[in-house]
Amino acid sequence: MRKLTRLVLALALLGAAIGMSACSDLGAGGLEGPTETAEAAPGKGDGELTISNWPAYIDKNTVSEFEKKTGISVNYIEDVNDNNEFFSKLQPTLANRDPAGRSIVVVTDWMANKMHNLGYLQNFDQKSVQPAMDNLIPSLQSPSFDPNREFSLPWQSGMTGLVVNTAEAPDIKSINDLFDPQYHGKVTVLSEMRDTIPLIMKADGIEDPSKAPAEDWLAAIDKLQGAIDSGQIIGVTGNSYINDMARGDVVAAIGWSGDAIQLQADNPDINFVMPEQGCIIWADNMVIPVGAPNPAAAYEWMNYVYKPQNQAQIANYNYYTTPVAGTKKYLKKINPEATKSPLIFPTEEYTKNCSTQPDPPKLETAEIEKAFQNLTTGGG
Repeated sequence: MRKLTRLVLALALLGAAIGMSACSDLGAGGLEGPTETAEAAPGKGDGELTISNWPAYIDKNTVSEFEKKTGISVNYIEDVNDNNEFFSKLQPTLANRDPAGRSIVVVTDWMANKMHNLGYLQNFDQKSVQPAMDNLIPSLQSPSFDPNREFSLPWQSGMTGLVVNTAEAPDIKSINDLFDPQYHGKVTVLSEMRDTIPLIMKADGIEDPSKAPAEDWLAAIDKLQGAIDSGQIIGVTGNSYINDMARGDVVAAIGWSGDAIQLQADNPDINFVMPEQGCIIWADNMVIPVGAPNPAAAYEWMNYVYKPQNQAQIANYNYYTTPVAGTKKYLKKINPEATKSPLIFPTEEYTKNCSTQPDPPKLETAEIEKAFQNLTTGGG
């Protein structure tokens, strides 16, 4: 077995999660399915490349080194705070085949699937992206929502669990501890329904949220609503929860694994805590929207960040689980300690109780999403 054993085992759940991702609600203004392939221009990409990604997801050198290597000018925007929020912002222009200048956006697997079903994403020119595909780890090569990786390529993967200031809240080990009155008004949860609600269900004894009926999803939403109404939980946020923790406004949150490492730069007491009942495993994907002005440059970027030596630099910064084979060899040269991190290379033991990111039951998806949206917006 190859040296990637630990990573492959830890991500086996993730491959299954992506396989379960589906979306039956195509919404309004869609193009009813993919309409074209993002062809590469002759020769190597050049010109300008605009990328939308999540905050704290890339080191300070990769973009400039890519620009120097390729001659491509990169506008790297950290404007994805929440999948639905970002989609709502971009959807009006995407409906007119205009991605507002972006050639790459990074969204979670279920949102990539939704956008593709709507016709808002282009398929890859497979020859152009083949160098990156050659380095994609086996467990992520054939998800059922995109079995041939026709339109999506993982940027990073990771875990959703507890981000805790362990000096202020040393007793928080379970999602249920977030509901403890001693932490009243000092807790937030994610506005990503497929992260937050499955974790609440797991804490209440539902081991596999992917098999849970609608009643269990709705019961977990009701539980969360009660905690919001009482002031126990003060926020349902996207990636902006890291600002709340950095300011000390909250002591614990449902959050993402790599964010804890970023927060440690200013406060070493902030840590990722694996919930006693396990985490949620997911992936974020690079996709090319319809009307992308420079897909050739997008392919150049994908191939560049999928070189193991370049991926090692990214992983050393963000501490998310890498989808690129061979990364550990180069990461060891940069930071030997990082190769021991269960966040970058989670072991089977570390993720033994984790679940892959599930979708709600298909027939009740709209009802469940509406219920969650009502509590996140305060409506209903």
